[in-house]
Amino acid sequence: MAALAPLPPLPPQFKSIQHHLRTAQEHDKRDPVVAYYCRLYAMQTGMKIDSKTPECRKFLSKLMDQLEALKKQLGDNEAVTQEIVGSAHLENYALKMFLYADNEDRAGRFHKNMIKSFYTASLLIDVITVFGELTDENVKHRKYARWKATYIHNCLKNGETPQAGPVGIEEDNDVEENEDAGATSLPTQPPQPSSSTYDPGNMPSSSYTGIQIPPGAHAPANTPAEVPHSTGVTSNTIQPTPPTIPAIDPALFSTVSQGDIRLTPEDFARAQKYCKYAGSALQYEDVSTAVQNLQKALKLLTTGRE
Repeated sequence: MAALAPLPPLPPQFKSIQHHLRTAQEHDKRDPVVAYYCRLYAMQTGMKIDSKTPECRKFLSKLMDQLEALKKQLGDNEAVTQEIVGSAHLENYALKMFLYADNEDRAGRFHKNMIKSFYTASLLIDVITVFGELTDENVKHRKYARWKATYIHNCLKNGETPQAGPVGIEEDNDVEENEDAGATSLPTQPPQPSSSTYDPGNMPSSSYTGIQIPPGAHAPANTPAEVPHSTGVTSNTIQPTPPTIPAIDPALFSTVSQGDIRLTPEDFARAQKYCKYAGSALQYEDVSTAVQNLQKALKLLTTGRE
């Protein structure tokens, strides 16, 4: 992938999108589709903040040049040319990163890469808004991931052992800005726990637009999992969870479309979504998610029901 022209210095007005742009740079080679949408989010957000002052106009103009160059390079990629595929790709990637960090957290393995994965997942959920409003599940995952990144970072910084797994958070305590996982710009004090506990493991399996996520899902292959030795936190060797292949309904092998079934345009659209989600899951070698979504598409097309 060809190198992009550098951006001018970030105007102070655009401080809220600096981490999204950094995430874009980190993914230019790792996942250009993610990099593209991070820049698109930054562009759309920057336009809303300030598109009139010369400094901001110059920055947005250069950012637009990067977007056009990226779109040209990714011109034959369906995740860029079709919103439904792009949305599935981004949500799958964000959720994989969230689940990796959450699994590490529940196992008591606290390290900088886990903190960064939590925070990056929250940034990518921001980016999903380029496709429309976030679901309630997306909002909850984003808030939890951002809070966890802040909380664990501060614990390690102060030589304390974080509490593993889900912990309560105050609904009014938003850490929406001025955070950078593993950096000193994180808030000095994490939100204080409340009596209510948010457990991402209790979210319905249909979270994230119906994508079925196996509970043992682990990080994408390109997500680092090294445990820094300087944290002073005892950790075990990270073992990837073996993929679990869901049982396939034998009836699906012999099912043929019934003559009296009348599929609506919405049925076709949903079947197409399931197939796109399956394709996106296979990019991460997530066979379980792919099989489950393909089964749902086949059942819908042959029975008219989900």
